[in-house]
Amino acid sequence: MTQPAFQSAFLQTLQARGYVHQITHPAELDAVAGASVVSGYIGFDATAPSLHVGSLIQIMMLRRLQQAGHRPIVLMGGGTTKVGDPTGKDASRPQLTDETIQANIASIRTVFEKFLTFGDGPTDAVMLDNDAWLSGYGYVQFLRDFGTHFTVNRMLAFDSVKLRLEREQPMTFLEFNYMLMQSVDFLELNRSHGVTLQMGGSDQWGNITSGVDLVRRVDQNAAFGLTTPLLTTASGGKMGKTAQGAVWLNADQLSPYDYWQFWRNVDDADVGRFLRLFTDLSLDEVARLEALQGAEINDAKKVLADEATTMLHGADAAAKARGAAEGAFEQGRLSVDLPTVDLPRDEVIGAMIAAVATKAGLTQSNGEARRLAQGGGLRLNDASVADGAALIGAGDLNADGVLKLAAGKKKIVLVRPI
Repeated sequence: MTQPAFQSAFLQTLQARGYVHQITHPAELDAVAGASVVSGYIGFDATAPSLHVGSLIQIMMLRRLQQAGHRPIVLMGGGTTKVGDPTGKDASRPQLTDETIQANIASIRTVFEKFLTFGDGPTDAVMLDNDAWLSGYGYVQFLRDFGTHFTVNRMLAFDSVKLRLEREQPMTFLEFNYMLMQSVDFLELNRSHGVTLQMGGSDQWGNITSGVDLVRRVDQNAAFGLTTPLLTTASGGKMGKTAQGAVWLNADQLSPYDYWQFWRNVDDADVGRFLRLFTDLSLDEVARLEALQGAEINDAKKVLADEATTMLHGADAAAKARGAAEGAFEQGRLSVDLPTVDLPRDEVIGAMIAAVATKAGLTQSNGEARRLAQGGGLRLNDASVADGAALIGAGDLNADGVLKLAAGKKKIVLVRPI
């Protein structure tokens, strides 16, 4: 969708950096954002102790909102997590206990504190939990108050429902209520906190527009929706997912070193786009880095990794991660900041290299490790391993009693027998 030339600093920034996909009332939102402080929110369900990189574009949208002089609202889904968003899913989410949900919310909050300034000021961020109002509704009251504003016909037309049914995957009535709950969130936030903008990914467009319509229909208040494009990598993969699993944002789920490595290893074609979306570098500097050719594009990737890791984990962690990676990959030396895995000694000494590589998380299976070795991509202490079935001996340990295992040019782990 072609968007107009915006006048407000907020929408100008979002458009220039590639965040804008759809807006419900673009001219009206632009005028409001240019004349007053806009309170905008994004909802995050607490299905795990950490969000992953796939949620980072939403976090950055809230950051851009605050940078432009507006107020970001982080809405944690203490209530909606009990139901589970059916969008893009072929099966119901597992149901979590209230205690687990609240523990997840507490863990997730620590990440938002790295990106946003929280407080009581007019543009300070606020974190809320929709369980505060959703769990207070009686079932009949909820249906009477809001059910008349939604038609089953329209709900069945939403992609989150239609695609599930087209794939002949069951959708529970519990999940079917999710979009009503998300819409009520917007109405509640508009009434209690003056929130006029809901943002999210393009897959949330149906849920967001339902909330916009509800606010405008019930209270006749201004309400707007804005979505980002579906974010995939140049290779077509889903952002935030790798062969090794999710790229978590909490350090206890994924080390700063591995987080730095994720950004360092992005596809060449993604560097400019990711610099615009995930760093605060000026657009002129992004253009300079994006124009680098050949081997110099690696310098741009290191800048991306430095900036992204600094924003999440701090400058010291980013510097240590870069130093460890450069030392291991470019200079062949070890570093205490490299990922280290402790394994029982009898599972290392006398074991197949392929098996150790798999247990250390370098590969998904012994077969993958053996194939990697056959292709020259598996290394033990910087020496290529031709046969993944070869056994590791005590003499392979270095002076510190560890092994250095590498898969390809991008993954290294130290294995310490204990």
